[in-house]
Formats: sequence, structure tokens, C-alpha cells
Amino acid sequence: MIDTPRIEKTTPRSIAVIHLTVPRSEIREVMGPGLGELRAAVVAQGIAADGPWFTHHLRMHPDTFDFEIGVPVTAPVTPTGRVKPAEWPAITVARTVFRGTYEGLGAAWGELDAWVAARGHTPAPDLWECYVAGPESSRDPADWCTELNRPLVG
Repeated sequence: MIDTPRIEKTTPRSIAVIHLTVPRSEIREVMGPGLGELRAAVVAQGIAADGPWFTHHLRMHPDTFDFEIGVPVTAPVTPTGRVKPAEWPAITVARTVFRGTYEGLGAAWGELDAWVAARGHTPAPDLWECYVAGPESSRDPADWCTELNRPLVG
């Protein structure tokens, strides 16, 4: 289901984000409009995206998503509306790639977390999903590709 995970160190990157806290049932309703708002703000400032869009899930609650929709950028954005500048930090992550529909992400995270635990690592409470290829690039979910990044403590 997932590619063989690996441990990697990320490098700091400028990102633009919108922070959202919504009931789990509303995630599909807010994701598209939030991403559109983010992209429009970046383009309006004459800044280029510098990689695929992502979500940074800050805290895991059974009924709520507390997360940021983001995109790496070539220069820091100026705050506008809900869009804020931020930085993807230099952190050590367990990283893998999942291919398939977004409905399979829960199981993919379970696989990655099991791999992390089996190797004695301690995961941080947050996680990052980078949407390398999705419905905007192919109608075939087998072509969809999501990079999973689980920060590690210590």
C-alpha cells in the first residue's frame, strides 16, 4: 500500500498557509475553497509556488481537524485575509509515498506509524501530507500520489 518508508531530514522552506479548525465531516467542503483562496493570494502577490500543495495536521482529534492548507513558495507572502507566511521547518521525518484515493490515507498512515514504532522512533503529534498528484492531474486514482511525512521526536 505504501512505498518503503525512510528517515529524512527536511530543509527549511518558505510556505504560505491558511489555518483551519473544522469538524471532520466538513473537511471536503473546506479543502477546495481554501486551496483556491491560498493559490489566488500567492498569484496576486506575484509569487510562484515551489512544489506541491500540502496539509499540515497540527493536532489529531476524533471529531475535529486542526490543520493548515499550504504551498511552498519562492518568497515569503504578505499576510492577506486568512493567508499567512510560515516556514516548513528543518525536521527529521519518516517519509513514504501512498498511491491511490484519499479514502486510503487512514490505512496508509497506520502502516507508516507501525513502521515508525517497529523501529523504535517516537512520532511527533503532527503530520504533513503533500499532494504530489491527484484528481487535478488524472481521473484514475491509481495515478494519485500523496507523500506522507511524520515528524519524529528526538
